[in-house]
Amino acid sequence: MVTAELLTALVDRHAAGLVLYARQWCAAPEDVVQAAFLKLARAGTPPESLVPWLYRVVRNGAIDAGRAARRRQKYEARAAERTPCWFTPPDDPTGLDARAATDALQAIPLDAREILVAHLWGGLTFEQIAATVGGSASTAYRRYAAGLELLRVHLKVTRPIPATAPKTRTPS
Repeated sequence: MVTAELLTALVDRHAAGLVLYARQWCAAPEDVVQAAFLKLARAGTPPESLVPWLYRVVRNGAIDAGRAARRRQKYEARAAERTPCWFTPPDDPTGLDARAATDALQAIPLDAREILVAHLWGGLTFEQIAATVGGSASTAYRRYAAGLELLRVHLKVTRPIPATAPKTRTPS
C-alpha cells in the first residue's frame, strides 16, 4: 500500500532528481513529476522497482508534455499567421511603424489598452465601453486619455501644438 509516509520520503529523496531528469524533454518538469507522484498515490500497491518506475513514468510524461507543447506552438504559430495585424504594414503612408506601435500598445496597462482598442478600432463610444468593462463613461475617457499619453511617450511622439485664433485688435 502507498502510504503518506512513503510518498513523503520519496518526494524528499527523489523529487529534485526527477525534475532535473524531466527538464530534458519539457518546459514544465515540476508538473510532470507531480503527476507521477499522483499516479503512484492512486496505485493500490506500489510497483516492485519503485524508483525506476518513477523515472519511467516521469520520462514518458515529460516526452508527452514536450510533444504537446510543440504541437501547441505550431498550432498557435499557424493561427497567428492567419490573424490580421493590428496595424498596416511598415510601408504605411501615414508613417506609422507597425512593430513599434504594437510594442507600445502592449506596453501600456491592460485597462487602458482595452479602452484604446475598443474606441479607436472598435468604434465604441465611451458609454458603450463603460457598459462593456464596467464603470462610468468619464472613467473610460480618463483611461483612454491616459493610454494615449502613454502611447505618445512610448512612441516618442510630441503632442500637436493647438492652433490659436489670430489676435484681433481692440478698437481704441
